[in-house]
Amino acid sequence: LYSINCFFIAIATFTIVKFLKYKPVSTQDKKFDRKVKYSIYILFTIMIVPSIFLAYRLISDNKYTKNVENFIKNEFTDRGHTVIYKKINQNDTPKTIELVLLNQRMDSIEIQALNKKLSDTYEIKDTKLLIKNNSSNLKSEILAEINQQNKDFSEKDIIIQNLTSELNEYKFDDRQLIKELRIIFPEVENISIGKLNSYEKDSRKQENTVIYQIKEKEKLDEEKLKKWLQTKLNDQNIRLINTK
Repeated sequence: LYSINCFFIAIATFTIVKFLKYKPVSTQDKKFDRKVKYSIYILFTIMIVPSIFLAYRLISDNKYTKNVENFIKNEFTDRGHTVIYKKINQNDTPKTIELVLLNQRMDSIEIQALNKKLSDTYEIKDTKLLIKNNSSNLKSEILAEINQQNKDFSEKDIIIQNLTSELNEYKFDDRQLIKELRIIFPEVENISIGKLNSYEKDSRKQENTVIYQIKEKEKLDEEKLKKWLQTKLNDQNIRLINTK
């Protein structure tokens, strides 16, 4: 497709140049000029044939899909039949339209009549209509597809839940505590509170860590601050870091 696009851009450019009547460059070698001309014609033919085929295929597929949608709407939806599943297989030989109906049942005569309407009324050629009357008649692959979707959703929910729990372990958002701390300890200028992991050899320990900075020429009773935080956070393993 990229090559075809590039080629037609070149053709469009060539057409504009011809329209503006620019004088063609001549090499004074008629044999070479003729060779270049024929090469362009051959390249044009090589490119135009597949592009026409692709365009025809695209238009045919769109028309086929539209006709199938009209068929389902007119013969099922508008007649009160609930279609809970549909699958159009254009690559099969013959092509197939699989439908699953909710509650309503259709006998072989009705299905045969609908198959006749496919080609006679809706111009849907070389296609076979397959109807499953209720969920108990679903093909095993349809059930497997539904189960797989449910499984994928469950796995995503578990991953999201685990990530949320992990995030909450490190999250600290107690604005009231910060306000109280600034009132009781006005010497503190900046403060950050969070949970950090500390590693010692093969062990890992998570602890509440307070990083703070006191105002210039001010003194802070660090022991008092630590005990206050231990009481408020209900944690005896508080780590204080003064950045000064």
